[in-house]
Amino acid sequence: MRRSISAVAVAGLLTALIVTGSGTAVATSAASPLLPSPPMGWNSWNRFACDIDERLVRQTADALVSTGMRDAGYTHVNLDDCWMARERDAGGRLVPDPQKFPSGMRALADHVHERGLKFGIYSSAGTATCAGYPASLDHEEVDARSFAEWGVDYLKYDNCHNEGRPAASRYAKMGQALRATGRPIVFSICEWGDQRPWEGWGAEVGGHLWRTTHDIRDTWASWTDLLDQQVGLEGYSGPDRWNDPDMLEVGNGGMLDHEYRAHFSLWALLNAPLIAGNDLRAVSGATKQILLNRALIAVNQDWGGKQGHRVRDDGEQEVWAKPMSDGSVAVVLFNRGPGTVDIAANAAEVGLSAAGRYRVLDLWSGREDTTAGELRAPVPAYSVVAQRIWPA
Repeated sequence: MRRSISAVAVAGLLTALIVTGSGTAVATSAASPLLPSPPMGWNSWNRFACDIDERLVRQTADALVSTGMRDAGYTHVNLDDCWMARERDAGGRLVPDPQKFPSGMRALADHVHERGLKFGIYSSAGTATCAGYPASLDHEEVDARSFAEWGVDYLKYDNCHNEGRPAASRYAKMGQALRATGRPIVFSICEWGDQRPWEGWGAEVGGHLWRTTHDIRDTWASWTDLLDQQVGLEGYSGPDRWNDPDMLEVGNGGMLDHEYRAHFSLWALLNAPLIAGNDLRAVSGATKQILLNRALIAVNQDWGGKQGHRVRDDGEQEVWAKPMSDGSVAVVLFNRGPGTVDIAANAAEVGLSAAGRYRVLDLWSGREDTTAGELRAPVPAYSVVAQRIWPA
């Protein structure tokens, strides 16, 4: 870690130090924030992997509009691995696969932009991408210029085939190259959390968000394991410096709807990027209901930017809470067990200020209630009750 940060210092990158409410010191980019709230959108990998082409991306952009997801905040259309041809061109530039993307990336970006959306692309800080295509290590300047010329708004930058070179110096070169283009491009550091970028170097190299984990899979065991890895990281997150436990699996078929509701609720509470990874061209009503939960999106996008945290762990039952900028608190009562269980907490425990009564909004049903201070609900197996509570 120390060796990697020193490499960044040599690069001469400007940083500013912010001390969070918990007292944890973190560095953030000196530039104006590109991501004052966590990014929302869609990425091709979880559902389609390498089975991608320009028709899919165009239809997905159209679906973000027709489903109402764009208007709910899902504005990034991000193309993942396998978009490149197997070789660079004679000028050393990355080339879109001519069979998959015959119109080229600029035309694809234009289609996305015309729909009020933003276009994202993928590369790796290595000699090849994770799927074996040409990547950007030692090609940072030429690739960044290509991305800017194509109208790219977001770069997911992976960590495969990295030659064992220090992470911070590899990511610093791309961060510098992106800034040198003059185009504002969100820099998503997909280093898998191996060198703990949240502790400072991620922001120092110009990152706006950084993966804290390896890849998610469409299983209960996978996303709950990633959830556990977020405990203790809340002090390192905030506007323009988001912790990223990987993308959403909602709607991909490996879990039941109530399990997806739990996944979505806790990702919203964590200020995680809400990046859908399903086929939006054939989205079910139940999946739309989850992804378009405006009450939970508001929790995720709250301007205060404080990440939620685990308040209590009782084994298979847990209490999570997130302070909101208006003085309310979002609370998730989480049941990992196989049967319905009453889970209780109190107002002081979740961080609410003292009051005679509290207004309680159920973020899934929309029902409202009041309480003198006890928060209690029966929580079904492998599910959550998500609430927002205001001092009355």
